[in-house]
Amino acid sequence: MPIRQLSETMINQIAAGEVIERPASVVKELVENALDAGAGKVEVVTAGGGLNLIRVTDDGSGILEPELAMAIARHCTSKLTEDINDIRSLGFRGEALPSIGSVSRLSIRSRTATSDSAAEIGIEGGRVLPVRPAAANRGTTVEVRDLFFATPARLKFMKGERAESSATSDVVKRIAIAFPAVHFTLAGSDRSTLELPATDDSPEGSLRRVAQVIGAEFPDNSIAIDAMREGVRLTGHVSIPSFTRANALQQYAYVNGRPVRDKLIAGAIRGAFADVLPRDRHAVTVLFLTLDPAVVDVNVHPAKADVRFRDPGLVRGLIVGAVRQALADAGIRAATTGAAGMMAAFRPGAASYGHGGPANGHRSYEASYHASGPAGFDPTRSPQRPLDMGFEGAGFEGPGQRGLRENEQAAFDAGPLASADARAGQSEAAETLLGAVLGAARAQVHENYIVAQTRDSLIIVDQHAAHERLVYEALKNALHSRAVPSQILLLPEIVDLPEEDAERLAMHSETLARFGLGVERFGPGAVAVRETPSMLGETNVQQLVRDLADEIADNDTVDTLKERLDKIAATMACHGSVRSGRLLKAEEMNALLRQMEATPGSGTCNHGRPTYIELKLADIERLFGRR
Repeated sequence: MPIRQLSETMINQIAAGEVIERPASVVKELVENALDAGAGKVEVVTAGGGLNLIRVTDDGSGILEPELAMAIARHCTSKLTEDINDIRSLGFRGEALPSIGSVSRLSIRSRTATSDSAAEIGIEGGRVLPVRPAAANRGTTVEVRDLFFATPARLKFMKGERAESSATSDVVKRIAIAFPAVHFTLAGSDRSTLELPATDDSPEGSLRRVAQVIGAEFPDNSIAIDAMREGVRLTGHVSIPSFTRANALQQYAYVNGRPVRDKLIAGAIRGAFADVLPRDRHAVTVLFLTLDPAVVDVNVHPAKADVRFRDPGLVRGLIVGAVRQALADAGIRAATTGAAGMMAAFRPGAASYGHGGPANGHRSYEASYHASGPAGFDPTRSPQRPLDMGFEGAGFEGPGQRGLRENEQAAFDAGPLASADARAGQSEAAETLLGAVLGAARAQVHENYIVAQTRDSLIIVDQHAAHERLVYEALKNALHSRAVPSQILLLPEIVDLPEEDAERLAMHSETLARFGLGVERFGPGAVAVRETPSMLGETNVQQLVRDLADEIADNDTVDTLKERLDKIAATMACHGSVRSGRLLKAEEMNALLRQMEATPGSGTCNHGRPTYIELKLADIERLFGRR
């Protein structure tokens, strides 16, 4: 078969297959162009999930009429200098507009600040239409209609309108977080509108924009991150361990202001939260990496969503270290969502109704009343009865109906009061404890829950979960403060590996030895394992070494071994902690609270569940209608 040159339209359609996957991809490219043009306001309108219509309007610098034809030509851009390593804009490849125009009906209408009028150019399935005069304000409006009409096969891979609209919304939100000073509007055919008013570029303004996207509760449940290592700076916010989501969709990462979905960053976030979150929960994060453009490659894929770092180990170590340090410095904090859940549980009817109406097998009092007809008032059955007060004179004396008479109060007798001096000493000590984060222990409920009081809240602590975390942290500190004890193998285990993997393991042999794993080279393509960590007992040495080699190749770390040791420490902590059902004295309860306050990460147990819930006094007063 003879070799021939592909047509320009065919070349653009092939490029569109990489750049334009779905309507959300079009929105991403057009919004990035608007931001590169210095827009302060960006408006996005879609119809049919973006397949029928996408219109992006901005108030940026605009395009000069003579340059409109070049704007839709491949590899024509105003954003790239002669140095491919110095990329400081969102777009730079010069492929988006011609790729979009090759598979849709595209029109671009633009006007600069110095022009008396606007000009418009169009493309239909790759066929360029002539430039013509138009009326428009300063800025650019790009309109895309009938997306993929020129490549019908691609339409078969599109999802429903709702799914495509959701993907577009996610794209706009991700970009908006990085540009808080820009006003974003997204309107769809379902008449719903996403409005993100401009804030400012300050840290406070950035956090307000994050709250607009993620939710108003995030700032109160987040920790600020600000760290720098070898010219790489990491800023942003991460959620406290007790504020999580069921998936990782609310993890936002940016490299030099560019939204990215990077496996290394996602893995680093998982590693940073590994000790404090269960496997099926995910932290909420907004992280910004700022570094020299020359040490990061954003030209990995035409979609520009992937990046490659020159030193991935440095970036991963920075993220893991900074997040863990921030969690430790933040001390113990409870998520505000815990109080909200408790408030919902305390509301009348919560036990019967839950989230989806009356629970199975139960009917509301009103339903029972109407089903049985308008019967006479029965004080023993009324839901408004005053604490079963007895009704002795009305013939209601019986088991459970004696009320709160004097002989029933004997069980509540507190005994003789202490002296005035003793009471004064107790009140001083109690007042000091009330100022602590977890306050003063007041009671133990159901032999597992400690009820404590601060000056402005009520605290409920799960004693087993809390002590489990304390024991675990103590074991980890002991484990990592000195070399891990090892056991010498009777016969060395020889593990065959590719030459490069064996070399990587040899380079990390000192670190592995500190964790109790003795590894040395054994010929060109193998390593010999002479010692293994005692804590692991009998283990599959071959699999362990291969896993370590894979991790070193990916991340240049040996965290796999550390995580295995930490998992054993977690199991030991679970079995060695205060069990549910054990009665604690007041001194023991207060000692547990003080240890929790001094231990990083004690807001969650080893399995990621919260160890305590805080209910503010204002919330309690609201439950009783006092506010």
